[in-house]
Amino acid sequence: TRKQLDLKNKQAIIDMLDALKPDIIINPAAYTAVDKAETDEATAIAINAYAPLVLAEWVEKNKALLIHYSTDYVFDGKKEGVYLEEDSTNPQSVYGSSKRQGEIFIAQHTQRYVILRTSWVFGSYGNNFLKTILRIANERDTLNIINDQTGSPTSAALIADVTAHITREYLRLGEQFIDKCCGIFHLTSAGETTWHAYAKHILDLASSAGMTLKTKTENVQGIPSSAYPTPAKRPTNSRLNTSKLQTVFNIKLPDWKDGVNYAFAIIENNKK
Repeated sequence: TRKQLDLKNKQAIIDMLDALKPDIIINPAAYTAVDKAETDEATAIAINAYAPLVLAEWVEKNKALLIHYSTDYVFDGKKEGVYLEEDSTNPQSVYGSSKRQGEIFIAQHTQRYVILRTSWVFGSYGNNFLKTILRIANERDTLNIINDQTGSPTSAALIADVTAHITREYLRLGEQFIDKCCGIFHLTSAGETTWHAYAKHILDLASSAGMTLKTKTENVQGIPSSAYPTPAKRPTNSRLNTSKLQTVFNIKLPDWKDGVNYAFAIIENNKK
């Protein structure tokens, strides 16, 4: 937890790792306040770039494995098609730049890593788009949701499952894994949607579950990104090609609606 380890403190990270001596480090820690990062660049870089550098140096020295998470924000979102791992990066925000620098630092200091770029992450717990839509739909008669950004909502549960599969492969293959399976991979659910269509799907689920919300599905209006300016620029195209991940690790990724439906069911069950 944050109280146990300050990721801005290099020596504290090293001391913790030396004490634990892990075979695998899974690093989901990140500075993810995208808009706040625009005015808090030093902290974002410390957490998203320099902390991963320390982890990379440690796994190289101690022959461990680092599994690290990155983001679609390393791209500028201007590509017409889906992004491949090898495509040129061009982050448009402090958050994106700090995450890209973390990727670079890791690759410079070790080969013993798997970086999983993901996007539009949601879950049954914590704050995210799914839970926000359910909350504000209970407060307002209409919703205005951006309709010109495209991506694939990806559940934290899916990311965890894929991570577990990767760790099993590492434990099974040992050092062969380093040669065959390391590098950058894209991890998102299958399919694609817009925030607007995503919101409408959430309200359809709520309606089917018998929830009484102020906002009806037909009252979800689509608006352009320009109508909702934010301090940090979001990629218009967040579509990531996941073929490399599916091939190397022999997995098939589910459609985004499957994950949303499952998370919604858990949220509803937790209310009972």
